[in-house]
Amino acid sequence: MIYQNSAAEYQKCVILVKANRQTMRSSRRTTVPASNESLAEQAYRVIRERILTGEYSLGTAIPRRELAASLGMSIVPVNDALARLEHEYLIENAPRVGTRVRIPTPRDLRGFWAVREGLETQSARLFVRTASDKERTTLIAMAEELDRLHELSTKGDEPDAKLLYKWRCAHMQFHMYIAECTQLPFLCRAIERNQLLVFSWFYDHHLYGGHRLPPRWHEQLARTLAQNSEETADRAMREHLHNRLEELMRRLEQFLLLDESHVTSIKNGKRLKTASVR
Repeated sequence: MIYQNSAAEYQKCVILVKANRQTMRSSRRTTVPASNESLAEQAYRVIRERILTGEYSLGTAIPRRELAASLGMSIVPVNDALARLEHEYLIENAPRVGTRVRIPTPRDLRGFWAVREGLETQSARLFVRTASDKERTTLIAMAEELDRLHELSTKGDEPDAKLLYKWRCAHMQFHMYIAECTQLPFLCRAIERNQLLVFSWFYDHHLYGGHRLPPRWHEQLARTLAQNSEETADRAMREHLHNRLEELMRRLEQFLLLDESHVTSIKNGKRLKTASVR
């Protein structure tokens, strides 16, 4: 197994998303660990981790002064960190609301998805062209474990939040591994940035978290990429990326039309109700 225990799983996710902090403490008071990083970099990592783990869900307000006080620093590095996160499309500044976790529009998502499709289909083609036999075998093993984690996280009526987070980490690692095997750093960086938005936008617990994928979904993709046809790999990756995309768009549109009371109930733990999938 690639993931032997929860600590190892979390560490692999932390490495992928470049977060140096430990798992969130239950206390709202956070002490930023001493390091050679600037305060702005430390604040950036803390805020991004909270977004990726769902502590700051879509639309959550981020009060700058309170955040700075909880991190034990002035507001200047926090502002720098938030500016960087805004550039990465993870947060936004909304009128009468202030700084909040970005709520993407359907147009945002479709544009983002077009970029993802271009990046990851090219990554799949290059994987076929350049990956070694050992890398192909490793990808299949990663996919099998990813599918196992998915089954565990979605077997109940409500998704297990901790297992779902582990699955998200494994999912990001799977797609990043395909890119890394191309040995093209610029492509890897572009896909990593794109994957952060996948992590934040498409796996928000209330929009997406509990839906079940087809059996052996990632294993089938990995075995196709392990073959020697670039055209087949391209087609398989496109089909993989478009799975239930329209369902997600419907969920997002419904979320954006909710009134404030419904949004509040969602943040208090109630799942978003949607029409049955066709």
